[in-house]
Amino acid sequence: MPPAVNLPRALANEIARRASRAGVSVEEYLADLVYGSMDPDAAASKYLETTLNLLEQAREELGRGDLRQASEKIWGSCALAIKAYALAREGRRLGSHAELWVYKNRVAEELGSWVRIAFKIADSMHKNFYEGLATREDVEDAIKEVGKLVEAIAEKLRHANPSP
Repeated sequence: MPPAVNLPRALANEIARRASRAGVSVEEYLADLVYGSMDPDAAASKYLETTLNLLEQAREELGRGDLRQASEKIWGSCALAIKAYALAREGRRLGSHAELWVYKNRVAEELGSWVRIAFKIADSMHKNFYEGLATREDVEDAIKEVGKLVEAIAEKLRHANPSP
């Protein structure tokens, strides 16, 4: 288990401010910052690992009844899964939500049109983080659909790059 990171309040606030200004979650902001300088294959692997961690955290937040935090983790998981796919398949780094919206169609071409629906559900969870309108059932459904997306991407990437 990695050590817990306890940031000074000023630093944590600045990270949160920059993430908000960029329109991304703190986790997505930090993942891009840390993994951005890695080679594409290594970065894709790290994005995918982080994606799976975020989905687990979303389940934990849901269990605690924190629908907003669960929602943001769901969105982050989806966004990082799409970024992992772009890196692994094309060595392409996606830097904005607009690029995610476009690239999800490429993923849908390879995995199926259901990907667009899962992505839109995840996007609604990003909105829920700010608005707090989704019900517990909505968040449960989103975890299920984004979980299918994450698993499909992980499976596709495993077959594209099998371990030696």
